[in-house]
Amino acid sequence: MSTTAEIAELRRAIGQLRQCVGALRSRYGDASAVRRLVNDVDRLDIDAGDLETPIPAQQKPVDRSDIVKIPDGPYDPSLWHDADDEGVGGYHRDHR
Repeated sequence: MSTTAEIAELRRAIGQLRQCVGALRSRYGDASAVRRLVNDVDRLDIDAGDLETPIPAQQKPVDRSDIVKIPDGPYDPSLWHDADDEGVGGYHRDHR
């Protein structure tokens, strides 16, 4: 089955599901479960539409020389001398 045929089948199934949910709405009214089902069917329809939209090609390939490797080892503690932890406000300083 081609992608076009698969999407057409998906659209058909969503249409059938929408009809079933409509029948449930007629029977149960505006119940919260029915509203959630309506929302779910709408979401499925939106997602199916996203599949029909062509995916844009990546602008340029990733240049491996732009990747910066960060070592797993501990940092030199002198890097943090006189630095404050964001939101804490210098808890390492003596409070006199």
